[in-house]
Amino acid sequence: MAKDLSWQETGDAGNALHIGAWRFDGDGSGPKVHLQAGVHADEIAGMLVLHQLLPRLQACQDQGRLKGSVTVVPQANPFGIGQFRQGRLLGRFHEATGQNFNRAFDHSLAMERPASNLAHWQRRLVQLAAEAELVLDLHTDDEALPYLYIHRCFWPDQGLALAAALQVDLVIVWDEGGDGSFEETIINHASPQLAATIELRGQADVSDALAQQDADGLWAWLCVNGVIDEVASIAPWPGDVVDMGCMETILAPCAGVLVFEKGLGDYVEAGQRFARIIGRPGDPISEVTLHAAQTGRMITRHRERLVAQGSVVAKFTGTRLSDSYSGGVLDP
Repeated sequence: MAKDLSWQETGDAGNALHIGAWRFDGDGSGPKVHLQAGVHADEIAGMLVLHQLLPRLQACQDQGRLKGSVTVVPQANPFGIGQFRQGRLLGRFHEATGQNFNRAFDHSLAMERPASNLAHWQRRLVQLAAEAELVLDLHTDDEALPYLYIHRCFWPDQGLALAAALQVDLVIVWDEGGDGSFEETIINHASPQLAATIELRGQADVSDALAQQDADGLWAWLCVNGVIDEVASIAPWPGDVVDMGCMETILAPCAGVLVFEKGLGDYVEAGQRFARIIGRPGDPISEVTLHAAQTGRMITRHRERLVAQGSVVAKFTGTRLSDSYSGGVLDP
């Protein structure tokens, strides 16, 4: 049976918070793997993927076909999962401090004694993954095509098989971070053979069919990496690769009703209109047209159709360094 590695944290109100974690141990001839989902608690798709993967791993272990070890944390963030306000889950930021849940992991490691419950949780999560050679962090965007976010040191040698197994549309390659995300902290402190973030489409793309597709992809990836004693074939990967600095992030210049004129995956030319914002419905002069900064493909877009000023409207691929790029991460 899988080892139960679950533990409890103390919540902001002193309440006990449970984190479910399990480890499946093979015969030791394969690599150690860490799979987690839900660091941003409002990103649900990966939770269902890992939920479907757990019984398959248990059966594999029972049959003696597991070569490596696999640690699975299907719902990693107990703080965010409880932040329901007026019927909505506020899962990206810690309500008590305003901190993005996927930032400052490196600070928690630097503390001799974590200064907060949140920092203690971050430290425990990193420690759980620290011995793994292959680490995957499952996320979702707002509305998006599936894409892989990966450091240049892993691309393409270790990352290409992952992109192909999951058949992502895009790989975004990054060089510098500095925000202390989980992935960056693992790379800097644990020296894995691969650590990557997988964006499993958008937040509403949660279904058994999609989860089965993604779980099958992860299973094939585990097989080709020698974690599972099973032959798996991976189809050639037809996707695109872009440097993070070439991604174009378009922000809303004003608040209003957001109307997209292009869909996810559509290509646009530089200067082409792709959406408009109606600032004051009923007033035709309040319409603001949004144009592509350079030629590329729409990879993500804002899910809500009433947008606040400064919100991310859409992200596009590009072929040159974005004029707005100043280094660091793709999103705050």
